[in-house]
Amino acid sequence: MSEFWVFFQIGLYHVLDLHGYDHVLFLIVLTAPYTAQHWKKLLTLVSLFTLGHTLSLLLAVFDLLIIKSSIIEVLILATILLTGLFNLINQGKNTKNKQDIFIWISTLFFGLIHGFGFSTYFKGILSGEAIDKLPKLLEFALGIEAAQIVVVVTVLILAFIMQTLFKFNKRDFTLTLSSFVMGVTVALLLEKFY
Repeated sequence: MSEFWVFFQIGLYHVLDLHGYDHVLFLIVLTAPYTAQHWKKLLTLVSLFTLGHTLSLLLAVFDLLIIKSSIIEVLILATILLTGLFNLINQGKNTKNKQDIFIWISTLFFGLIHGFGFSTYFKGILSGEAIDKLPKLLEFALGIEAAQIVVVVTVLILAFIMQTLFKFNKRDFTLTLSSFVMGVTVALLLEKFY
């Protein structure tokens, strides 16, 4: 297997691995307010998240910024809660212009936080000179992007089924899914402290 596929698969499984559920929880709550009609906006958000994730890995791999994993673990859960809370507060409101910019910036920032959560492991699997690490990082980022698109499409299909077959309206679906994810996240947060 070529080295490209090795790092692509590592990125893919980083998101889709059941032990990495925090990444999936964030993507679920990020996608919840949207429909397939918003695919361009969702692709932008997913790409911004990947960019943030990749930038933090870049900073960590080259030892430019290191953050304690215990802090990052809590911050990752906080990003999920904040995104869910944003959904609850803004559901049904027109989220144009200023809110779009806020969502884009916060998604990029949250990607940075999530990337630091994987940085220790990623540093451990990289070898070679600095210049050799960059292609591997990009291959990994492509795997992350592909996996995130799989999660987003899955959430959109679930939303379509819930709204079409079970007659959930978009507002109720978003509130229910966001609340569920927030509940799981609070349980994970409490588990960290107790």
